[in-house]
Amino acid sequence: MRYLIGIDIGTSATKTVLFDESCQVVASASQEYPLYQPQNGWAEQDPLDWYGAVVTTVKAVVEKAQVPAESIKGIGLSGQMHGLVMLDEAGQVIRRSIIWCDQRSSKECAEITARVGAERLIEITANPALPGFTAAKLLWVRSHESENYRKCRHVLLPKDYIRYRMTGEFATDVSDASGMQLLDVPNRCWSDEILEKLAIDKDMLPKVYESPEITGYVNESFAAATGLSVQTVVVGGAGDNAAAAIGTGVVEDGKAFTTIGTSGVVFAHTSKPQIDTKGRVHTFCCAVPGCWHVMGVTQAAGLSLKWFRDNLAEKYKEEAVIKGVDVYDLINEDVKKVPIGSRRLIYLPYLMGERTPHLNSDCRGVFFGLSAIHNKADMLRAVMEGVSYSLKDCQGILQEMKVDISEMMACGGGGKSPLWRQMLADMYGWEVKTTSSQEGPALGVAILAGVGAGVFTDVVSTCREFINQDTYCQPEAAAHAYYEKGHQLYQKLYKQLKDCYNDLAAL
Repeated sequence: MRYLIGIDIGTSATKTVLFDESCQVVASASQEYPLYQPQNGWAEQDPLDWYGAVVTTVKAVVEKAQVPAESIKGIGLSGQMHGLVMLDEAGQVIRRSIIWCDQRSSKECAEITARVGAERLIEITANPALPGFTAAKLLWVRSHESENYRKCRHVLLPKDYIRYRMTGEFATDVSDASGMQLLDVPNRCWSDEILEKLAIDKDMLPKVYESPEITGYVNESFAAATGLSVQTVVVGGAGDNAAAAIGTGVVEDGKAFTTIGTSGVVFAHTSKPQIDTKGRVHTFCCAVPGCWHVMGVTQAAGLSLKWFRDNLAEKYKEEAVIKGVDVYDLINEDVKKVPIGSRRLIYLPYLMGERTPHLNSDCRGVFFGLSAIHNKADMLRAVMEGVSYSLKDCQGILQEMKVDISEMMACGGGGKSPLWRQMLADMYGWEVKTTSSQEGPALGVAILAGVGAGVFTDVVSTCREFINQDTYCQPEAAAHAYYEKGHQLYQKLYKQLKDCYNDLAAL
């Protein structure tokens, strides 16, 4: 029997899963780490925390599985996108990583747009300049931490820092590189034009690979720390959403998924690059060689629910400890009792600014319609509905672009909730499905590793063979009609508050 490892370096935790060659889970382990927010709108993590979590979890699954090290043929890496990891000449981390949801670099985005030109930037990178993307973060460091920039010799993404520690190679894959704003997305290579106009040294960037390609082998140091073999290949891997697409079988035209993790995403596979000239959604290379995807992003999806849980839902946390159950199961139980519309309470999920469709780093969260009748359960349902309204924004833009979608899957932590899946089905007016596997990105990159290691022939045929559908949520006509009206008000609220957000940011 041959085995494969998928590692997902997320924002809240790293999850490592060992699969057999039938894509069945043999062992898994996860480890959390902190998020640092030194200022409002800033978000950082320590790459050494990621590496420690990877070593711990890989060692754990190897020990749990008790399989020969040489039978583990390949490793695939998935990770949170856009994070800036800066290394010096000796390969040491220079500063904490500025991660995807950080909003400090609005001025640098304006600088990028001015230097490249708004239309030309979208033509090359398929996206407007955004604070979440890596290029703006790098320019911010250059402007505000000149000494750190001077010392920088290598710029990596989060998962690619792990690859460097694992193999000694400086490499990335096309899907993750697409989110740096330095890649020529239609042509799947670094853009010399962008790099020249931004005065960024190309030598600082890693080599770009397709996702199933071999980028290196496990080195002796990592093998000694984890129990792996130095013969184990490490493939390109993928950004978290591109990896989730593989893990849910979204690898052909017509297929899409909605994921509710820390952020939320509506993602559709395309066999050709389809670009929104208005810059409301992202077009990236996907993990299937020669293909792309279009996706809209809600910055604070699951993060909104986690924020409420951690700060305003003490009773749920205490009860969960007493009963020995998951706190989200208790939340779902109470939310089910709340009528659709949360008793006329609407939540705007802008805790970390927003990407789709507003591209506004200054907007912030709002409860609208709050009254003395509302309780925590009402507010929790409003949070879930507000996130779903934001995802409906994303879905609507993909429809407007005439992106082919005939099948919608749900995944991520929020996608495990039958209540939230039904909410999405009612919002979209579409059937929403799940797969039998819940491993998402980890399974996706394990499949990529299997292709690179020769265990599987190609990505598409492997997904057809091993990714099976499970649950189905049908939209309810009355709920859909209500949410259509609710969504109109939700959209109106942003328009009414836009100037207020600017005033708030200026205080």
